[in-house]
Amino acid sequence: MNFIEWQAFVTNVKLQWRLLWWNRFDDKEIAEGISDKDYSLLFVEKGTVILATRDFKMPDLHEILEQHKPAEAFYAVSPPPSVGGWRKFAKESVVQQKPRGQKRASSLEALEMRKPCGQQRKKGGRGWLHNF
Repeated sequence: MNFIEWQAFVTNVKLQWRLLWWNRFDDKEIAEGISDKDYSLLFVEKGTVILATRDFKMPDLHEILEQHKPAEAFYAVSPPPSVGGWRKFAKESVVQQKPRGQKRASSLEALEMRKPCGQQRKKGGRGWLHNF
């Protein structure tokens, strides 16, 4: 399965995912959401509880895509947002370069130069209060 076929497959899975949540049957007496028909790509049969209030694990789109992922595809599924996604992976895995000592010292000196020294505080330090 090449990348274009995989993208088309993922689009179909996401379409079924939206239909599952859009067309579910909400039972207000027992506080459950129930699927109204079979969704073969999502491994959900008609009458399966997909939403409940207590001790329940909802179906996860990323887990479903992981089950469908071909063995040779490393690009197939991004990390789930609950774990942190690609950005968190890049921040933790890619080694960040430390700034050199001279640049850091010069930036600290620049910050110290920007600080107002010895100026009178506006309204005597009371802020923008308009009390008389």
